[in-house]
Amino acid sequence: MGPDPAVAAVRVAVRRVLADVPPGAMVVVACSGGADSLALAGALAFEAPRCRPEGRPAGAVTVDHGLQTGSEERAASLVRTLADLGLDPAGSVAVVVGQDGGPENAAREARYAALDEAAARLKAAAVLLGHTRDDQAETVLMGLARGSGARSVAGMPPSFVRRAAKDGSEVLYLRPFLDLDRATIRRACEAMGLVPWDDPHNVDPSYTRVRVRHEALPALEKALGPGIAEALARTGKMLRDDADALDEMAARCLTQALSPPEQAESPEEGLWLDVERLAGLPRAVRSRVLRMAAIRSGSPPGSLAAVHVDEVDRLVTAWRGQRHVDLPGGVRAFRRYGRLLFGPS
Repeated sequence: MGPDPAVAAVRVAVRRVLADVPPGAMVVVACSGGADSLALAGALAFEAPRCRPEGRPAGAVTVDHGLQTGSEERAASLVRTLADLGLDPAGSVAVVVGQDGGPENAAREARYAALDEAAARLKAAAVLLGHTRDDQAETVLMGLARGSGARSVAGMPPSFVRRAAKDGSEVLYLRPFLDLDRATIRRACEAMGLVPWDDPHNVDPSYTRVRVRHEALPALEKALGPGIAEALARTGKMLRDDADALDEMAARCLTQALSPPEQAESPEEGLWLDVERLAGLPRAVRSRVLRMAAIRSGSPPGSLAAVHVDEVDRLVTAWRGQRHVDLPGGVRAFRRYGRLLFGPS
């Protein structure tokens, strides 16, 4: 008799991502103790030694944010559970959560910084995260509310790379559960005999994601019928494919539009782009080219908004002699001699 269908589903999801990890390379699971990441830890502990060829050594890290009373004891208890599963090494990292960007963003930044450092220290080939299809739906809906374009609505990628702050090493993150719903994963956790910890922050309506999870999505289900979470996640996946293709096209167009400054009548230091080439691009591509050029010139991605890119686009498509556009990070965009210059303000 085989495993419970929910257990089989989480194991298959983990098996698929392990196949892309080099034989013998360390894999680490980030575990909060919640049902999603605990089921991921259980599936990794089962699949890692069975992954052919050679198996994969597997460890676990839990991050203690220190935001609740007793968090240190809970982290220690979770580490014992992870070790009992056979994950080695299994450890806890305590972090200090700042204030920048609100409590959710600050906790996320502190958590990822700790995971980056742990992965670099352990020389892990990948870190597994327990985000589910329901998490993806919530992310897509919040991106839609921000109204900041296809990339924002594309949701979370199944894999991404971060650079560890201490040594600059690259850390690969994988999300095996993005095609599985939260209910299936909780059933798997229970079927494996694992007892999850339900974070009270997950029902605190002061957090945007909690309101989306417990108010917005249920309201949509009531008004439009079941399957909203699956539809949102599917939409995000399609938009991510579109955004990836457009970004790749824009990167090529940026290279083609680069104009050596010495061709200008009065060369200045900075990034020069040929306006005629830019004007001939579809807006979806041109706006990406302009955003890439601004970021390459030093404008911070997190501060560079659509309104900034729109104003730079007017220098290309609706120029009436306006002098320049000031961008975040002390970057300024000029139009001169048939070329667009990104340089210091």
